[in-house]
Amino acid sequence: MSSDVPLLSMRGITKRFAAVEALVGVDLDVHAHEVVALVGDNGAGKSTLAKMVSGVLAPDAGFIEIAGEQVTIPTPTAARGLGIATVFQDLALCENLDVTSNLFLGRELRLGASRDDSRMEQIARQVLRDLNSRIPSVRSPLSSLSAGQRQSVAIARTLIGSPRIVVLDEPTAALSVAQTAEVLVHIERLRDLGLGVILISHNMTDVRAVSDRIVVLRHGRNNGTFDAAAVSHETVLAAITGATSAELTPRSLPPLSPLLR
Repeated sequence: MSSDVPLLSMRGITKRFAAVEALVGVDLDVHAHEVVALVGDNGAGKSTLAKMVSGVLAPDAGFIEIAGEQVTIPTPTAARGLGIATVFQDLALCENLDVTSNLFLGRELRLGASRDDSRMEQIARQVLRDLNSRIPSVRSPLSSLSAGQRQSVAIARTLIGSPRIVVLDEPTAALSVAQTAEVLVHIERLRDLGLGVILISHNMTDVRAVSDRIVVLRHGRNNGTFDAAAVSHETVLAAITGATSAELTPRSLPPLSPLLR
C-alpha cells in the first residue's frame, strides 16, 4: 500500500494566462504504487497541471513537494532530475531510429569515445520485459511499429531515468481495443514497479480499469476525488459536468458520452 508521505504533493496550485484563470487553488497527491486519474472536460486544467509537474510551466501560486520536500520545477530537465518522467500526446519519437535509439535519445551510454550499443540494447530489453511489452525487437525501426507499440516505446523510455513519478497524457487516444489493452497493462506494471502514475484521460473505461483514485477538475478547480473501485460512472460524470447524479441516471446517458470519448 501507499506510504503516508506522497511521492508528489501539490497544494494551492494557481496559474493564470492574462485574464484567464487556468488553475485556481488545485491540490493533488500521488503515492507510490498508485495510479491517479486526472479527468475533466476540455479546458478543465488537466494538461496545465501536468505541465507544472513536468517543468514546462511554473505555478503563479502554491507549492509542490516531492517525497515531503518542497521543490521548484523550472524546466523539464529539472523535472527529470527529481525523478519525474512525462509522455505527452505527441510522444516525441524519431521515425528513422530503432527502439533502442529512441529509448536513449539524448541520454546515450558511452564506452570511451563510442556509443555503448551493446549495453543500451541490454537495458532496452530489460525495460521492455519489465513492462511486459510485445515489441518484437529492440532493433526494430520505429516506422515498422503500430501506434500501440509506439506508445509502448514512449512509456518504456520513462523508465530509463529510474523515475519515481510518471505522467501520461491521453496514452490510449486513437488506439485500437487490443492496443489500448496492452498500454493499460504497461500502466499497471508502472504501478507494480513502485511508481506513482498520473493518468490524464477522457476514456472512463480505461480510467476505471487501471486507476486507484480519480481526481476531477472543473473550470480549473478541484471538483471531487473518488475511489475508482467504488465510485459510479454517474457520480464522476456529474463532477465533470456540474450536473447532479440524479440528472445522470444510466437511462439518460448516451452509450458513449462525448465528454468521455
